[in-house]
Amino acid sequence: MTPEYRIEGPAAPDELVEPLAFIEEFLREGEFVPSSFAGLLARAVERGDMEVLVARSEGRVVGVAVLAFRINISASGLFASIEDLYVRPEARRQGVGRALIEAVGERCRARGVSYVEVQTDNVAAAFYEAAGFEPEEGVRVLSASYEL
Repeated sequence: MTPEYRIEGPAAPDELVEPLAFIEEFLREGEFVPSSFAGLLARAVERGDMEVLVARSEGRVVGVAVLAFRINISASGLFASIEDLYVRPEARRQGVGRALIEAVGERCRARGVSYVEVQTDNVAAAFYEAAGFEPEEGVRVLSASYEL
């Protein structure tokens, strides 16, 4: 029998401890998020620039989606990106990821956002494509690193 789960959120600034611990465990391989970053995230959540959605099963966090919202000049509107989306390995293939994606869509519609993007690796691309995301033709992601 598949365990029941529910999607919560968006999390309030004072509700970020558990989702951050989950991200630390799975996406940062146990490395703590610096407290200065946790404060930045809390302020971004408070301003509405970011939202954190949490999937729970039996009171335990089994998945997290982190959304960023910002204005887009070329589109003359609000734009969203999925910054992180992760589901515990033992909770995969049970609809948790799809439910998080559906919650992302609900949050975007509620905020008047018609476009959401995600940057991902080839492994996770199939998940997003199955959820209705399409590759952007002619778009390449380039990055630069700066010494701090």
